[in-house]
Amino acid sequence: MTSSTQTVLGLETSCDETAAAVVRRSADGHVKVLSSVVGSQIAAHAPYGGVVPEIAARAHVESIDAIALQALKDAGLGFGDLTGVAATAGPGLVGGVMVGLAFGKAVALARDLPLVAVNHLEGHAVSAKLAADLPYPFLLLLVSGGHCQLLSVDGVGACRRLGSTIDDAAGEAFDKIAKTLGLPYPGGPALEALAEGGDAERFPLPRMLLGRKDCDFSFSGLKTAAARIAEGLTTKDERRDLAAAVQAAIARQLAERSDRAMAAYAVEHEGRDLRFVVAGGVAANRAVRARLTETSDARGFSFTAPPLAYCTDNAAMIALAGAERLALGLSDPLDAPARPRWPLDAAAANANPTHVPGRKGAKA
Repeated sequence: MTSSTQTVLGLETSCDETAAAVVRRSADGHVKVLSSVVGSQIAAHAPYGGVVPEIAARAHVESIDAIALQALKDAGLGFGDLTGVAATAGPGLVGGVMVGLAFGKAVALARDLPLVAVNHLEGHAVSAKLAADLPYPFLLLLVSGGHCQLLSVDGVGACRRLGSTIDDAAGEAFDKIAKTLGLPYPGGPALEALAEGGDAERFPLPRMLLGRKDCDFSFSGLKTAAARIAEGLTTKDERRDLAAAVQAAIARQLAERSDRAMAAYAVEHEGRDLRFVVAGGVAANRAVRARLTETSDARGFSFTAPPLAYCTDNAAMIALAGAERLALGLSDPLDAPARPRWPLDAAAANANPTHVPGRKGAKA
């Protein structure tokens, strides 16, 4: 085991952002982001109203080298100053994942550096540590366009799933409902902007899984109901009120399930500091943050969320996840595979999978 300072180049290509970053983690756990570069593909995918995997993969190929070099330049470092390379190895669009992982392997091989094949979800799990002193353990709500789950995080790679979506992720619901409202891509931020000043009580929306006492989520019914209402709207005020209702409904379900998880987590961790962390793209939504902050305050949990720049996909979180593993002497071989699916809690995923072949559902 080693505890020396780690200076890591992180690479993230799991969806439609080509990102590279350099993060330094000192022996005492202090984290400093030396650079973070994100190349967006929004313009390329906007005409299609969503991410096209083939377009995304080709864009990663065209830009990964320049973005990685820019990250090193911004950090004032060269390849010789690195102690390791971390690259997202899944889950995600596998064509894109392969690009970043292959680039990371090439750097590791050429410079004789250790490689860490990072689970993208683990990157989100540690993203709040990029700007805050956040020791383990903590309760995590990971909520984004592709993932929605509650996890008990006890240490590096030690995640236990408490709940997950059984169909759509919250961010996916935001995006798809935004599309039915005629909003541009990306839909989540556009829906949040439209909802400003809207009447969230005007349109009643279904509350899913009310009869269940677990911590699982469901957003497909909400998505369908909102789409049907949207078909009959004719004014901007009506669209604003529906957007506000959708945002409030998603925030409410996230808060209700988080509250249930907090109750169980507090019993298991009695006598310890209680920490609640929200990460992922939906963590950038102000209404969601406000509702979850209220919930954590009521349960006696501290609330932590990453800065907005680290809520959405970025490479700084990948670099940090790699640095934490390298500090423990953990690395991966150069034949580490790219994985379209890679659950953080493999035992829970095997015992109670959220994705069954032949059935549409969460991609995690």
